Amino acid sequence: MPLIITILVLYIALAVGIGIYFNRKANTVNEYVLGGRSVGPWITAFAYGTSYFSAVIFVGYAGKFGWNFGVSSTWIGIGNCLIGSLMAWALMGRRTRVMSKHLESSTMPEFFEKRYLSKSLKIVAAIIVFIFLIPYTASVYNGLSRLFEMVFHIDYSICVIAMAVVTAVYVILGGYKATAYNDFIQGIIMLIGI
Repeated sequence: MPLIITILVLYIALAVGIGIYFNRKANTVNEYVLGGRSVGPWITAFAYGTSYFSAVIFVGYAGKFGWNFGVSSTWIGIGNCLIGSLMAWALMGRRTRVMSKHLESSTMPEFFEKRYLSKSLKIVAAIIVFIFLIPYTASVYNGLSRLFEMVFHIDYSICVIAMAVVTAVYVILGGYKATAYNDFIQGIIMLIGI
């Protein structure tokens, strides 16, 4: 158990360290919000993948469907990877990047506003992002906190608060690049875990 706690503390220190490192590099809003559009495809893919296949999939989905349906539930995950992830990247990834750079948009709501010349579409998109990001984030924190509670015997509430604080620190400090590079490390850990 002390080895696991040591690894966890080192991981948290690394995550915060990445936030501090990229805080020094982000001199403009563009660098903070978009990473200066210089993150690259692999880091971006891992950032997308770790967000898409987070605790919701690894803990909630795998636990519920794996337990109920066994190995055959793997087909749902494979379909999700191929259709929900790979197809989205193949069809929309490059086009969205090129168009958002051309329109000089920083967020998806801003992209929709500039692409379709509609302020109301921007507001609707922002509301949709806000509404659905709250339950998604809550489910990620819930899944990971329950997992940590079982593995480390730490109170659930403490786990939720600690994860929120660590995430807030590296995101607020380093912006998109800190988030993307932390997601890259998390993606490597997830691949090893698989």
